[in-house]
Amino acid sequence: MINSLNKFEVAERFMRYVQIDTQSDAASATFPSTAKQLNLSRILVQELLDLGLTDAHLDENGYVYATIPSNTTKDVPVICFCSHVDTSPDCSGKDVKPIVHQNYQGQDIVLPDDNSVVIRFNDHKDLAEQIGNDIITASGTTLLGADDKAGVAEIMDAARILMLNPEIKHGTIKILFTPDEEIGRGVDFVNLEKVGATFAYTMDGERAGTIEDETFSADGAKVTIHGVSVHPGFAKNKMQSALKIAAKIIESLPTDRLSPESTSGKEGFVHPTQVSGTVEKATIDFIVRDHLTSNLQKHETELENCVKNIVAKYPGTSYTFETKEQYRNMKEVLDKYPQIMEIGLAAIERAGMKAERRSIRGGTDGSRLSFMGLPCPNVFAGGHAFHGKMEWVSKQDMEKAVKTILHIASLWEEKSN
Repeated sequence: MINSLNKFEVAERFMRYVQIDTQSDAASATFPSTAKQLNLSRILVQELLDLGLTDAHLDENGYVYATIPSNTTKDVPVICFCSHVDTSPDCSGKDVKPIVHQNYQGQDIVLPDDNSVVIRFNDHKDLAEQIGNDIITASGTTLLGADDKAGVAEIMDAARILMLNPEIKHGTIKILFTPDEEIGRGVDFVNLEKVGATFAYTMDGERAGTIEDETFSADGAKVTIHGVSVHPGFAKNKMQSALKIAAKIIESLPTDRLSPESTSGKEGFVHPTQVSGTVEKATIDFIVRDHLTSNLQKHETELENCVKNIVAKYPGTSYTFETKEQYRNMKEVLDKYPQIMEIGLAAIERAGMKAERRSIRGGTDGSRLSFMGLPCPNVFAGGHAFHGKMEWVSKQDMEKAVKTILHIASLWEEKSN
């Protein structure tokens, strides 16, 4: 029955949602980091109520919770589907103008509001799978917001279909929409007791047919350099600039390995993300990443040795080195519950795709949720080229994601007693 569905609203929902600016802000001390994220969340609550999800609500921290009641007599584990409403601070999400390029035929896509922004067929290999499909882009001056409004729209359309089609049997389904995922705070205040799920799936992946059960393990590192400040007119043989020392540290980092520019697959890296300061004091913020958690300490030791060797060359200076856990590889949890991935892979196959298990060179809300007690792999949402003006998604891939959600719900019921 699911594969015979032909009336989807996911693309229309998506194009409405992306026009609402929900960009998060890492510099903000509030939660959510921007009040404008709530503009979309309030709309989602009302739409869920209109679909008949009577407990849909927005809590004081900006999370949307809702329940699709079970329609089976079987004892089915409660499953949650989760996506985030915010978009990346890396590129403007204001005044997004979504454009549908119908019946795509392999051409380069020139975006109309800035002709220098071109989505080139040769640069975006997954476009080869989109011949005949309808490609949605922004207009060239903003990101699109497929990360993760595609996931939001897919969950919403799946909820609509489940409420209208009781013949699709399923257990209790929970819906969770989070703020601030793009700045690493997406589940800081989530109420898992309220979610009440046994397992979950984030709809936040990329290419159609993929499901991810492995992320980086991640730490943050902060290096603070204490220099020697002297009036520059009298600084000879006295001044030791913390800013210049910071620049030397960054310059000394390896470039042929252990950097984002020279690694791929499961290779880890150390990456400076921000430098600030004065002659007297400077700080460098780093992110440290590896799929193998035990490697983080090795990378951090190498980084600190680099800092120590540079600082030692400047008399009178000193440094501090701090690390902070950010998230861990969700595979460490998911491997304990193989049925989650088995059902996810089977659902993708039932939706007509070849299922592919992937690792992420990054993290998702599911990384932290898994370690908080809610095991949660990441299912494709269909978007590509995230966080930039060349972001795109196809209508057909979003429809495949909706079918995948429906099959996941159905398979959990089918395999329960």
